[in-house]
Amino acid sequence: MAWYPGAKKMELQPESDSQPAIRPTQFILHSIVAPWTPERTYEYWRDSTNLESHFGLGYDGSLGQFIGTHTRADANAAANRRADGTGAVSLESASNLAASDPWTAEQVETLIELGVWLHEEEGIPLRICRTADDPGFGYHRQFTAWNPSAHSCPGDARVKQFKEVVFPGIVARATGQTPEEDDVALTTEDIKKIAAASAAATLGLDGKITIPGAPTTNPTYTLASTQTEILKRIDAVRTAEAAQTAAITKLAALVGTGVDTAAVVAAVKVAIAEAVVKVHVDVTGQES
Repeated sequence: MAWYPGAKKMELQPESDSQPAIRPTQFILHSIVAPWTPERTYEYWRDSTNLESHFGLGYDGSLGQFIGTHTRADANAAANRRADGTGAVSLESASNLAASDPWTAEQVETLIELGVWLHEEEGIPLRICRTADDPGFGYHRQFTAWNPSAHSCPGDARVKQFKEVVFPGIVARATGQTPEEDDVALTTEDIKKIAAASAAATLGLDGKITIPGAPTTNPTYTLASTQTEILKRIDAVRTAEAAQTAAITKLAALVGTGVDTAAVVAAVKVAIAEAVVKVHVDVTGQES
């Protein structure tokens, strides 16, 4: 079994010797719904229940360890020990009686230090668990398999801290790299930066694109004005096509009627003008 050197060892018996071994692949965080020290948490596990966690964390950042990390602890339901011998390391942390308060700065620091040790000592990967069986870091209510009673542990405030402070802190301390996280929350400023970078990568370094045949007074266009330019050119083609069709139709109707050339030309001009007006109205919604 493995004992964390940063924790006070308070070994639970007979659990520490009688419970089966595990290969730890996950670290799951809890709130104990009481403002307890590690010593008080140890007494509760020893005297009042047959459940237990591996670690207990006080408000002041003090940490106690009750069972070695290679032995099953019974705080995580299906994650305690699986059929393949893998299991989760669990930590109960002091909280208010509603489990609604955030971790203190001291608690956060201890969680980060312990998380780094579990990564280095046990090989728990630096990612948030993607499924109930997936190796990584998590919190009790994250999966029904871990929390069949569906309570809110460790509380909304601490879930937010886990995602935004604790887990990124573990990753930064361990490797200095960005954590693996599928649903990282992005700010409006983040989205703008990503959009600008995407435009630069696809349209050119200044985020613009040159339109062939564009007027010399406006040789470059943003993506939005590029779309406008394309639509304008499509409208022009449709107008010309409609005019040509009208002219051909009128010419075909006049063939063999004996009218003179001037009459044909006049008729075609009228047909083209009427077609252009109709197309303009259809496209723009207004008649010029």
